[in-house]
Amino acid sequence: MKISELGERSGLTIQTIKFYIREGLLPKGTATGATRAEYDERHLDRLRLVRALREVGDLPVAAIRRIVAAVDDDAGMHRLFGITQYAIGPHVDPPDQDPGAPEDLAAQWRTARQDVDALMGELGWRVTARAPARDLLAQTFVALRRLGFPVTLADLLPYTRAAAAVAEHEIGMVAADAPRTRAVHAMLVSTVLYEQVLTALHRLAQEDASARRFGSDDPGGMN
Repeated sequence: MKISELGERSGLTIQTIKFYIREGLLPKGTATGATRAEYDERHLDRLRLVRALREVGDLPVAAIRRIVAAVDDDAGMHRLFGITQYAIGPHVDPPDQDPGAPEDLAAQWRTARQDVDALMGELGWRVTARAPARDLLAQTFVALRRLGFPVTLADLLPYTRAAAAVAEHEIGMVAADAPRTRAVHAMLVSTVLYEQVLTALHRLAQEDASARRFGSDDPGGMN
């Protein structure tokens, strides 16, 4: 197909497609003349992935370049998932790594990091030390303690069990021989979109549990 058809089928402008080619996100087409090239379904599939990473994942070009490079190389599926998930984030700026941060806050962060390490060990989860979600969890532990809420394994167990069950379901949906682009799509959807589903269901379930325990009057104060 010509670049004009590639644009129509992908929903992207020709200028955007050319930009992705220049940035190394999309392979060049097969040259058919001095200024013409042909593209195929692989180009369309790559454009759909790049568009999803940009629009759903809100990722910068550099992060997308790392992901598509992992799609094209011989990295194992676990590494491909890791590159994708770590690019998506969340990205937290830990105050214990900021020389200007108050010492008490930095100390709280160091304690929270140790607690996250201990939790991963207790659960037996195989998670690298550089996983971005470690910092998110540490940040949450700090916030909980500053509000006067203790962080104990007993309090965390319902959440760890739910998270493990959801993760097993999501990873189990991806076949070991699945196309690599499809696997990245699955990671993107589960990490970005289905986390929103999980958050929404959590809040709806809270309202239901509250209604069953405390009464079913209107919780929003609406008529």
